[in-house]
Amino acid sequence: MTHPFGTEITDTEVRALFAAAQGWEARYRQLILLAKQLPPLAPEHKTEANAIHGCESQAWLLSEQDEKGVWQFHCDSDARIVKGLMAVVLAALSNKTAEQIRAFDMDTYFAESQLLPHLSPSRGNGLRAVVTAIKTQAES
Repeated sequence: MTHPFGTEITDTEVRALFAAAQGWEARYRQLILLAKQLPPLAPEHKTEANAIHGCESQAWLLSEQDEKGVWQFHCDSDARIVKGLMAVVLAALSNKTAEQIRAFDMDTYFAESQLLPHLSPSRGNGLRAVVTAIKTQAES
């Protein structure tokens, strides 16, 4: 399985994108641009077994661990904003070991992105559900 973006986009790059964005509208545009960079999951992967529960929209997670213990995650959603939020999470947690995923400070990452205050409670819960699903996969 290849990196979810086809090439690596890191949490550092995502932090820089959102730090440069002035205001919610600019951050929203960045989310949409990140969503467009994520390739869609093939229809055969959009199954109940890959569904992320807790999202308001339909969302799916596919994961794979290589022989070195490095995880790659692929997400998709039927909602652009959710897919953009997934891209933010994937930039932080893909291409890492389970230990690195466990150690990553998602709360600080989200705070620095300045996204959470603009999300509805259900979208915030969905975002947390994506993170939880990834961490659960990485621990299995």
